[in-house]
Amino acid sequence: MTSPAAPARRARRPAWAGRNYTLLTAAAIVTNLGAHGALIAAAFAVLESGGDGGDVGLVAMARTLPLVLFLLIGGAVADRLPRHRVMVAANALNFVSQGVFAVLVLSGEARLWHMMLLSALGGTGQAFFNPAAEGMLMSSVSGEQASRAFAMFRMAMQGAGLGGAALGGALVAVVGPGWVLAVDAVAFAVAGALRAFLDVSHIAPREPGGGLLSDLREGWREVIGRPWLWSIVLQFSVVVAVIGAAESVYGPLVAEEHLGGPGPWGLALAAFGAGTLLGALVMMRWKPRRMLLVGTLSIFPLALPSAALAVPLPASGLALVMFFSGVSVEAFGVAWMTTLHQEIPEDKLSRVSAYDWFGSTAMLPLSTALAGPAENVFGRSTALWGCAALIVVVTALVLLVPDVRNLTRRTREVSAGPPELPGLPAPADAHAPLEVPLPADAPVPAPGDAKR
Repeated sequence: MTSPAAPARRARRPAWAGRNYTLLTAAAIVTNLGAHGALIAAAFAVLESGGDGGDVGLVAMARTLPLVLFLLIGGAVADRLPRHRVMVAANALNFVSQGVFAVLVLSGEARLWHMMLLSALGGTGQAFFNPAAEGMLMSSVSGEQASRAFAMFRMAMQGAGLGGAALGGALVAVVGPGWVLAVDAVAFAVAGALRAFLDVSHIAPREPGGGLLSDLREGWREVIGRPWLWSIVLQFSVVVAVIGAAESVYGPLVAEEHLGGPGPWGLALAAFGAGTLLGALVMMRWKPRRMLLVGTLSIFPLALPSAALAVPLPASGLALVMFFSGVSVEAFGVAWMTTLHQEIPEDKLSRVSAYDWFGSTAMLPLSTALAGPAENVFGRSTALWGCAALIVVVTALVLLVPDVRNLTRRTREVSAGPPELPGLPAPADAHAPLEVPLPADAPVPAPGDAKR
């Protein structure tokens, strides 16, 4: 006999929270708890070893350079091989690199070249992980609830980042950066074990292609044929670069000299995480019709943290600014993921994501490497004001692209629920009308005849 409580328990579980989605969310929580603290720990490990702002920038560059170099290959590989295997292998590499980093810092034997080499290995792992993870997440949800699922995923991920940043900053101050790096290594091992149980049977086998270069050319055609896509990727090549310089290099230095050390800086990053939580919560309820317009407008506030560091504001003021920018960036993040999910074919998701990541991070190694010299030439305050100005200018330019202003959420009414995926429970009422995204190639008129 069925227990009366059983249907109630099933009803409380959202239809889009299937097995893969749950595993991906759990693994993301674990890795973000470790990674946000490790970013703080790596910067202060360099400073404690006798390094300066230029050395912090070199270690940050070493982490991002291989990320840029291998992203496109990682995207092509993730669309050829089972994505969960690519993710697990990348997590294993991150586990090893962070574990050795921790041992060297704890033993007092860490040298600048050690930290650069190990950071480079970690960046290589991320280059293969990011496109595979994004493609896997987008293939794990379907239907009208996709944007809500993405918002919930990001809320869980950012919530873990909030805790990780606050805890990481406190632990660096109390026990030192080495132990925080060790915790991050363990987090990669646990997350990799969770991702090993992902089910990819619902993803159709890839047709044999013409090789890696052919796959990359096909992904390039997907990107260059969509003005909204390549323009925002170009925008973020500047935005990510200047934010990376401000937060990876200047932020720890300002914290060390004006705010009292790693603790207040960790709290500022935690405030950013709290803002992303609120932003994700808002985006779970709000579904703006012009997704990219709303998302792009949300980028302007990301100039505020650089300005706050330039002043510099006291720790409380910096935390407030970081909170507001966290709300804003999450509005963009959910809008962007929903747009990619709506517009890009499933079998090309990882390659398009790789070009997205590549463009967005292409200038990051250069910006972090030049942050120290720029401070010496222009002064830290001037360099930070320049970061804020660049964000405002490139975001304003993107608004000139018609597709960014006019691309809309495309839906239609159907009489049955979306196709069930393995491990994904059916909607509570399979016969109720449900709004689902139209195929990306469906000819739907948009304001201003935004035709692609």
